[in-house]
Amino acid sequence: MDKNLALEFVRVTEAAAISASKWAGKGDSNSADQAAVTAMRERLNFIDIAGTVVIGEGERDEAPMLFIGEKVGTGKGMKIDIAVDPLEGTGVTARGGENALAVLAAAPHGKLLNAPDTYMEKIAVGPIVGNAVSLERSVGENLKSIAKKTGKEVNELSIVILDRERHKKLIDDVRAAGARIKLIGDGDVSGAIASAMPGSNVDALFGIGGAPEGVLAAAAMKCLGGYMEGRLAFRNPEERKRAIDYGLADPDKILKLEDLAGGKETMFVATGVTDGTFLKGVAFEPHGVIRTHSVVMRAKSGTVRYVEAIHRHSH
Repeated sequence: MDKNLALEFVRVTEAAAISASKWAGKGDSNSADQAAVTAMRERLNFIDIAGTVVIGEGERDEAPMLFIGEKVGTGKGMKIDIAVDPLEGTGVTARGGENALAVLAAAPHGKLLNAPDTYMEKIAVGPIVGNAVSLERSVGENLKSIAKKTGKEVNELSIVILDRERHKKLIDDVRAAGARIKLIGDGDVSGAIASAMPGSNVDALFGIGGAPEGVLAAAAMKCLGGYMEGRLAFRNPEERKRAIDYGLADPDKILKLEDLAGGKETMFVATGVTDGTFLKGVAFEPHGVIRTHSVVMRAKSGTVRYVEAIHRHSH
């Protein structure tokens, strides 16, 4: 894909982040999410691509915009699959918390997993650890592998886990093995990315979160040289059937990084909505100035670029 597309995609996530940030701390997650969705959809239509949403806001009958299968862009360019989360961390934004992002990933047609809107068990680690971990192994075995690869003791490891009731046993197992835990309220895309970012003091992401977020995280890990595995965690038989309808012959298989985000042309773009681990949130400054902080990653070149932009809006 043309590297110039990366900057076009930054404009998309910037628009979503700015719109969502106006609702930060106001206690209204639905309005924040809708603002991000509308802005992202409108901006995508300016780009010369023949895009198809493979990860979006839900099925056609559930979402009026950015639904799975929706065509985006002008239709004039390359066939590209798009994965979006206009507001990763709706609850975080409503509370005025940290690590809310506007996120987009793109790859040539057929290279991003077309995942149904269900849950996914995940493990994500940085380049140093690589495929030394697996969902086939126990928590203790994975922690020992991470410690060996990073040159740390198990009790020095820091593992990100979503703070959910379903993770009680996982949390108990990690603590029993001696590792430290960083519980997060929302936003496991940023948690996965942190495991591959130098200086983050995060060694891995464990646990179950949204499958769409899993594909977005995998796209970022592909660009960062990290490693991730996922396994769909269905809540009911209908979700399993939907996964088969989407083309997954074995819906229970462990999905490796290449299954989730394959090929060398993957791009990942995110703009901070609220201040977070590796991106600053949107800042409204005097005289109509808005400042945004974004990251652009490309698997082909392995580059990670930070983009700080100043937007001047007249009132």
